Amino acid sequence: MNLDLFLLVAAALFSVGLFGALTQQSIVMLMMGLELMIGGVILAAAAIWHYIAPASSDGQVLIVLAVTVMAVEMAVGFAVVTALFRHREVDMTDEAAELRG
Repeated sequence: MNLDLFLLVAAALFSVGLFGALTQQSIVMLMMGLELMIGGVILAAAAIWHYIAPASSDGQVLIVLAVTVMAVEMAVGFAVVTALFRHREVDMTDEAAELRG
C-alpha cells in the first residue's frame, strides 16, 4: 500500500479528533476526540515504521504498547468521569472546572 494514503487517513483522524476535542462541552465527547487524535498518531507511526523497516518487528511491539496505554488511559478516564457524575452529577467541562476548592 501507499504511505501517502495511510498518512492522509491519519491526518484526517487527527483533524476530526482535534475538532471534536476543541468544540465539545461533554467530557465523554472530549475524551473521544482525544482518542481519535491518539489513534491518528498511532496510525501514522505504524505506517512510517512499516515504510522504513518492513521486516522489523520492533515497530509492531511499540504500536501494540501504545494501543494498550491508550486503552488503559480511556478506562481510567471513563472511571473518573463516572465517579464525578455519580458524586456531583456533572457531565460538562464547564461544570467540572468549577469543582476546585
